[in-house]
Amino acid sequence: MIGYLEGTLRQLDATRALVLTGGVGYEVHISLSTYYRLEGQREVALEIHTHVREDALALYGFATREEKIAFEKLISISGIGPTVAQKILSGIDAHDLADAVARSDTRKLSSIPGIGKKTAERICLELRDKLAPVPESAPVAPTRTSIDDDVHSALLNLGYRAKDAEAALEKARKEIGNDAEFSAVLRAALRQLTR
Repeated sequence: MIGYLEGTLRQLDATRALVLTGGVGYEVHISLSTYYRLEGQREVALEIHTHVREDALALYGFATREEKIAFEKLISISGIGPTVAQKILSGIDAHDLADAVARSDTRKLSSIPGIGKKTAERICLELRDKLAPVPESAPVAPTRTSIDDDVHSALLNLGYRAKDAEAALEKARKEIGNDAEFSAVLRAALRQLTR
C-alpha cells in the first residue's frame, strides 16, 4: 500500500493531482483544501490513503495528516465512500469537522453540498468519540444563524466555492455585525468576493 508520496506536480485541478515520482506519474484524488495548499507548488509531498476495490485501485492524497485521519474516519461510516468523504473535506477542513462533530453541529455539516441532515446526524453520532476534540485553548467559533446558512447557500448557488463563500460570510459578519438581516449580509459578502 502507498502511504506517502513525494515528487513533482505535473498536473493539478480541483479534484486531482498528477505527481511524478521516479519516472512514474501517480494520479491522486484530492479535496479542495489540499488543492489550495498545492496551488503554485512544484515539488509536493502528500499523505496517501490507498483505496482498493475489486475493480479499481485509487489514491487519495492529503496535504496534512489530520485531513487523512478525518478521511479515514469518514469512510469507516456505513454509506460514506471515498468520493463522499472527499466532498465533505472539500466543504469543511479537518479541524472544523472535528469541532462540528464535538458540538453535534449538524447544521454546519448539512450545509456542505451533497450532505443531508440524516448523513450529518450519522457523522456526528459515529465520529463523536473517534475524532480528536478541539483543544480548550482554541477560540470558539461564533454560532451560525439561519441567516448565515441562507447567505452561504445563496453564494453557492451563485457559483462561488464553499471555502470562498465561508470566508466572505465571516468577513461580512465582522464588518456589519451579527444583527444584520439577510439582504445586508448577502450584499456585504458579495462585496468581499468582488474585491
